[in-house]
Amino acid sequence: MKEWTYKPIKRNRFFMAAIIVFLAFLLNYIPSKIALALNMPVFLDSIGTVVAGMLGGNLPAVIAGFCGNAVNGISDIPTLYYGVISIMIGSMAAIFQRNGFFKNIGGVLAAILVFSLLGGGLGSILTYFLYGYDFGEGISAPFALWIYGHLGFSKFFSQLCADIIIDVFDKSIVVACSLLLYHAIPKKSRRLAKYLFLFFPDSDDEYRTARRDRDIRRSLIKKVVVMVIVAEILLGTLASVTGFVLYRQVAISKFIGMANGVTKAASVVIDSERLEEFLEKGRAAEGYAEIEKNLYKIKESFPQTMYLYVYKIAEDGCHVVFDLDSEGGVEASQPGEIMDFDPTFVPYLPKLFKGEEIEPIMSDDQFGKLLTVYKPLKGSTYVAADITISEITADEAKFVVKLLSMFFGLSIIIMSVVLEFVNRGIVYPVNRMAAASIQFAYNLGHGVDPKQLLKGITDLKIHTFDEIEYLYKAIMKMGGDSMDYIDQLHKQTERIMRMQEEIIVNFAEMVEARDISTGNHVKKTAFYVEAIAKELQKEGKFKDILTDSYIKVLKRSAPLHDIGKIAISDLILNKPGRFTDEEFKIMQSHTTEGKNILTRIEMNASDMDEGYLKESIEMANFHHEKWDGTGYPNKIKGEEIPLAARIMAVADVFDALVAERVYKKSFPYEKAMEIITEGSGKAFDPVVVEAFTRISKELYDERTRLNKE
Repeated sequence: MKEWTYKPIKRNRFFMAAIIVFLAFLLNYIPSKIALALNMPVFLDSIGTVVAGMLGGNLPAVIAGFCGNAVNGISDIPTLYYGVISIMIGSMAAIFQRNGFFKNIGGVLAAILVFSLLGGGLGSILTYFLYGYDFGEGISAPFALWIYGHLGFSKFFSQLCADIIIDVFDKSIVVACSLLLYHAIPKKSRRLAKYLFLFFPDSDDEYRTARRDRDIRRSLIKKVVVMVIVAEILLGTLASVTGFVLYRQVAISKFIGMANGVTKAASVVIDSERLEEFLEKGRAAEGYAEIEKNLYKIKESFPQTMYLYVYKIAEDGCHVVFDLDSEGGVEASQPGEIMDFDPTFVPYLPKLFKGEEIEPIMSDDQFGKLLTVYKPLKGSTYVAADITISEITADEAKFVVKLLSMFFGLSIIIMSVVLEFVNRGIVYPVNRMAAASIQFAYNLGHGVDPKQLLKGITDLKIHTFDEIEYLYKAIMKMGGDSMDYIDQLHKQTERIMRMQEEIIVNFAEMVEARDISTGNHVKKTAFYVEAIAKELQKEGKFKDILTDSYIKVLKRSAPLHDIGKIAISDLILNKPGRFTDEEFKIMQSHTTEGKNILTRIEMNASDMDEGYLKESIEMANFHHEKWDGTGYPNKIKGEEIPLAARIMAVADVFDALVAERVYKKSFPYEKAMEIITEGSGKAFDPVVVEAFTRISKELYDERTRLNKE
């Protein structure tokens, strides 16, 4: 049921969308100022962002979120850097709304947690990089100081915990207020907001109907240009990040070179052959004081060198050989003193014990941010230099955080706009056409109603007013033409298949007519084959093979099993007496002759039913093979013999036994079954024989009745 027309919405959409974003901004700005004025321990600066995400999706939410920070940034520039957090909260609000998180208590709690991690966790990390270790004067500062003083956490972790806990309280109020406001808005207004920001999928009937009669006037190339611009922005970001990474690597390499220079100079002044003496006697050792004096000179020559020392690495710890006082007031350890291993170096201990070189190590602990280089002297004794790298981590960290927060905040807004248009105008329509076309292409001719498949395409009613709509119309036309063509093709194919089958079966009957002793043998064996196969299927035998369609193929293939007899002379075929060895060998060749005839048919008529010809070839070639391998022509045995041939073997012999031939009288049913049973496991597949014995009497009685008729 329509509650408004689309055209007024289209005409005034920008104005109304701007109003919604402005109201969302006010919902961010006013409560935050009230909370600040009343000195409340909450921020309340995301209510409008969450409501905008629930109403219109990603686009209004990220715009409203960033606008609040932009306005506050006029008087307080650093506030701008936190805009990326507000934008991310807006995006997550839209995602949660789309996936129904706000409809149940579990989803609401999950949303609060995510918002808290973004606002408190990411915000705390951003503050850390911008302002360093100090707690500052923010809302969470007193709580962070309490955690730091009572729980013994680091300053950073204390601030992080405090920010997240405070933000959980803040975002709980934000989500509660947002839900109340959202449900207080009339449904008509909520639906209007969703249409304004295209928050509904294209499958919405009202949206499709409203745009159905519009002229195609938007060029696809414009959308491509927009996507290229976005790609350029992404490439610019990648280039900037890559440039910074390379710069930082160069800076670190410079400090590594400096540290290597310090350790190399120190290794020159240290007599490595007397290290054990220095370790044992300390400053009492001759020349120790002179070496220590030279080490101080080396350290002073490189101002960035915080610590310079010589340790012997042993299982019980680091044995001090030389250790210099630092400018920070840290007293040097005494020679012979054993130091505990720093956790940072634990992974390198196996190499250190062996006196091997290790790569430079970067650490950030109570001694500051250091780059440590170890140079082996003798055995597991090393000279090490700790170089401060605060120069390349303090200022650069602040710069990068500011740059990235601003850049990614704006990028998310731009991408939100671009992706909305690209998804709505290109991706979604193309995906729908592709899905419908695949359904049409892969299901046509496989038992699915063609009209229903075509209806799946025509029901899309895609109207993008550009080349995509032309493509859609072309697909519809090709679909209709294809359905008509395939329908005609199916009719012609069925007609040809029936003609082919009739020709081949009649040909088989002509072959059979040459053998005056067989009398409807091919039709009777086809009847037996079908009955045996159905009984095996009923008993659950050969489940992977004996499907209904396969049994139909067996029945159709059975009349061709003796087609090779066309190559046998009438004198041999109708000889009333016993065959000579040479005649029997010729008679045996009817199996391979049958295979050759049918194989040629298969090669020259590739459009015939492959399963039909395949089973016909196997029956013709292998129906005289025996289970124990004594048959012909290939003397294969057991399950090497195709199932079709194993079934035909029983049917063929049974009909031959109970039928009267020129060289014998018909056997009674009991005698015939005795021969079949005795051949189980020798001439025949025992499983096939077992199934046949359960239906043989019924088949024999039916055969007798038909013969009388």
